[in-house]
Amino acid sequence: MGKVNRSFVVIGLGAFGSVVASELARFGNQVLGIDKDPRRVASLAEQLPACAILDATDEGALREAGVDRYDVGLVSIGNDLESNVIAAMNLRLVGVGTIWAKADSRTHHRILSKIGADRVIMPGTEMGRHTAQMLNNPAVQDYVSLGNGFSVVNLMIPAHLSGRRLSELKAGPGVQMLGMMRGTEYRCVKAEDPVLQTNDRLLLLGKRVDLTNFGDRL
Repeated sequence: MGKVNRSFVVIGLGAFGSVVASELARFGNQVLGIDKDPRRVASLAEQLPACAILDATDEGALREAGVDRYDVGLVSIGNDLESNVIAAMNLRLVGVGTIWAKADSRTHHRILSKIGADRVIMPGTEMGRHTAQMLNNPAVQDYVSLGNGFSVVNLMIPAHLSGRRLSELKAGPGVQMLGMMRGTEYRCVKAEDPVLQTNDRLLLLGKRVDLTNFGDRL
């Protein structure tokens, strides 16, 4: 059987893994969900294209399940560092090209990086930073960290700026305006100088300190 295109295997169908697997399937991808707990597998059987009840620390079982045909693997086993690490190693051994893994601590993160995981994520830490960024500036609706101190933020225009021209905000040299959303409509701010309305959202690129200073001035 040929290799499946645009395909993902998610190992560990707890709170995090089940959401990732379900969303990937909703986006139209081929997804195989794996967990050794039959109840978790049963709860997702109707949402995922394929599911398997097996122990991912068993390399042979992964091969029998056809995991080698999938492009990307995510190991999201929680509360069992040994199983998490062995599962990630097994994905590499069976030939999965790209491996993501969830870590619960910095030590866990280092181990997964050492064994060759392409991306190690710490959902609790990343969500904590995300939440703190939005709490720190209520105008920030969402943000994406790009590394090296740069971020893209989605910043809501407050009511007292309604009727002002965008150019009047004077973002400063450290902040680049990428565009603006008005409802579901994208507006190119380089080609025009729109009159702002309450709840318009600016898409801004810059270093965190510059973006924070700009948001504080609004």
